[in-house]
Amino acid sequence: MAELIEVTDPTDPRLADYRDLRDVELRKHHEAEHGLFLAEGEKVVRRAAAAGFTPRSFLMAPRWLDGLRDVLDASDAPCFVMSEDLAEEVTGFHVHRGALASLERRALPPVEDVLAGARSVLVLEDVVDHTNVGAIFRCGAAFGFDAVLLAPRCADPLYRRSVKVGMGAVFALPWTRLPDWADALPSLSRLGFTTVALTLAPDARPVEESVAGLDRVALVLGSEGHGLSRRWEEVADRRAIIPMSADVDSLNVAAAAAVACYVTSHR
Repeated sequence: MAELIEVTDPTDPRLADYRDLRDVELRKHHEAEHGLFLAEGEKVVRRAAAAGFTPRSFLMAPRWLDGLRDVLDASDAPCFVMSEDLAEEVTGFHVHRGALASLERRALPPVEDVLAGARSVLVLEDVVDHTNVGAIFRCGAAFGFDAVLLAPRCADPLYRRSVKVGMGAVFALPWTRLPDWADALPSLSRLGFTTVALTLAPDARPVEESVAGLDRVALVLGSEGHGLSRRWEEVADRRAIIPMSADVDSLNVAAAAAVACYVTSHR
């Protein structure tokens, strides 16, 4: 059972995992150094615990203790209890969802393990916005995708903002990073996946045509700015586009993922 510890001092060193949550660079350094990530909100904290991640500690306003009592009862980690005003002083923002948890990261699995038994996979190249990564994970989970693969420069799916936007979908979908960026798509093709790249290339076909009848498909999405690299665009098995009005040439990558995932799930 978690020990409830009332805290009144915002400088308490035991709160280090929860400090300066708006400072992205500082947080990335701290979380990498200590091998942790944060979950925010009752649903996300519960989903992280249900997925088997080990809590390091909890930070909660008193009104959230009863709602997460079963999670706290199943953990030996300390739970720091404080007012919402004090939590805001510690974290740097209004924790309107009232509950935070610091949890231990796991070593990333090999690509082969993530793909075992998978038929529908999302592959992300240089999607650097945490909100977009979280939203794409949520789309994948919503439309029955089996796994997500990320190029080395993609934003961290376990960063607090990603986890929050994705409503904990990162805990439901197997994922890992690709060790070999250049050969990633040909490697997937050799494993039996048809790689379908979302792109504005002149030879791109409507996405519903590109995925029709495929057994194992890897849907490939590029960065928020310039989209896919020329390398990935050229080596993909198929190039697909989402048809739209002539006045608009593209969607935000998360919106494009939602449309493409829906179409792919009905192939």
